[in-house]
Amino acid sequence: MIIEAIADSLEDAKTAQTAGADRIELVTGLLEGGLTPSYGLIKSVCSELTIPVNVMIRPHSRSFCYTEEDLNIMLEDIEICRNLGAAGVVFGVLTQEEKIDEDKLSKLIQASKGLDITFHRAFDEVDHLFTALEVLQKYPEISRILTSGSKQKATEAVEELGQLADLSAGTGLSIMAGSGLTPQNLQAFLKKVNVSEVHFGSGIRFESSYNNPIDPNKIKTIRKIVS
Repeated sequence: MIIEAIADSLEDAKTAQTAGADRIELVTGLLEGGLTPSYGLIKSVCSELTIPVNVMIRPHSRSFCYTEEDLNIMLEDIEICRNLGAAGVVFGVLTQEEKIDEDKLSKLIQASKGLDITFHRAFDEVDHLFTALEVLQKYPEISRILTSGSKQKATEAVEELGQLADLSAGTGLSIMAGSGLTPQNLQAFLKKVNVSEVHFGSGIRFESSYNNPIDPNKIKTIRKIVS
């Protein structure tokens, strides 16, 4: 079981690693759902951590539909992340019709060659989850989909996440459950949904708030649960 922790500072990332996280999703703009962090932050986190650091590639928070200008910025950000030592990148692209934007996705994947790729929660805004899953399964370069099963919280989408996990079994594309998971609800959740990766944001922070730093004891509790 892989534990991924969202971090928006070097302190957060180091705390998460020491407490037992397996991977960091590095972002800024947590209250906006995560944006591409500064290059200085990427460099410092990637150079000081030993666990993989996957960097959010998201130029703005208006939507997951991007112009050609946006795309060019994302492509450059990916190259900079590679040069700064990131293990992977996190992105998602949709059309105005709420389908996977395969044209832009292909270009992002090509730019990410050799990097670990997560398709993020843009997936939860598609018009049909299972059709979108079939589209993403055509791209073996994508390692995983971060999803809450199209609900506000993963705990509200046990049936959907279970189906996604079953449909992805043996394909090389993992389903990583995220949004609303906490040390308190994780055990019950994992009894119902067979996923191999779990993603934590506010649920591992003091007072469960993005205004506060990561609480290492919460990650230690999660590590005990998944072990």
